[in-house]
Amino acid sequence: MDTYMAKDLPFPESPVVPQMMDGSKVIQFRCRKGIACWNACCSNIDISLTPYDILRLKRRLGLASAAFLRQYAVPYEMEKDGIAGVKLKPAEGGSACQFMTPEGCSVYEDRPTACRYYPVALLSMRRQDEYVDRDAYALVREEHCLGHNEPRNLAIDEYRAEQGLQEYDEQGRGWRQLVLKKKSSGPTVGKPSVRSRQLFFMTCYDIDTFRAFVDSGPFKDLYDVPEEEIKAMLGDSLESEQALMQFGFRFLRQVLFGEETIPMHKEAAEKRREQVREKTAQAEREAAGKLARAEDRDEGFDD
Repeated sequence: MDTYMAKDLPFPESPVVPQMMDGSKVIQFRCRKGIACWNACCSNIDISLTPYDILRLKRRLGLASAAFLRQYAVPYEMEKDGIAGVKLKPAEGGSACQFMTPEGCSVYEDRPTACRYYPVALLSMRRQDEYVDRDAYALVREEHCLGHNEPRNLAIDEYRAEQGLQEYDEQGRGWRQLVLKKKSSGPTVGKPSVRSRQLFFMTCYDIDTFRAFVDSGPFKDLYDVPEEEIKAMLGDSLESEQALMQFGFRFLRQVLFGEETIPMHKEAAEKRREQVREKTAQAEREAAGKLARAEDRDEGFDD
């Protein structure tokens, strides 16, 4: 029930059929109450959450994003020492979804992207020389799922429309592009610092903390964002939070990859650059000092 990124193509034993399809591909599937496998897929979950999934669910439950993350989510490394993802936390002591009930999903209208896609896997890929990701699809066939035997045929694009995925895909596209860009860049970007990883996590998954950050004096002193845009992002409506989330993706592209789309106040920007230069020079001085001490020790040993 997951969404696959570039380089995450399934292994041979995976339930994902290793055949990429486009949206016009016709599949046979239906999930309905009363089917013998009802709730089976929700009894053993491994569901990655997008930032928009978290936004919708925390609003549904009336929780701040930090509270939602503590109660319903668990972080994981998308790649070793890299940026973090978030998965849905199973019920305590088990593997079932916390939102599963005998009647089905208790948050169905706001269910995550991966749940909406099932039994289709979204394969988001990005060529080395491209910025925009390309979508393809694959089919998930798990032994317990009897939905593939149901007498209903429809195209993947029709299934996506039925499951309300256009909005979820559009709102999650900026995040997927960030992840793909980092994965495809690899060593050329380098191992992200602890601060960069924390910034990525806050901006993508803890939108209430990110809102406070954008509304802070230090942020406004550094970034020259029109007051109307700031005001539109700081509201508590779904539209405001969507705008704030999309702004966050722009912010991360600027901070992590140098794609400057958010103007900065000239004096503050120069001050920050000077601080970065001084920090770099200090690190170089410390490295030179360590090298010199090491050479002195080596010379003493030779004597």
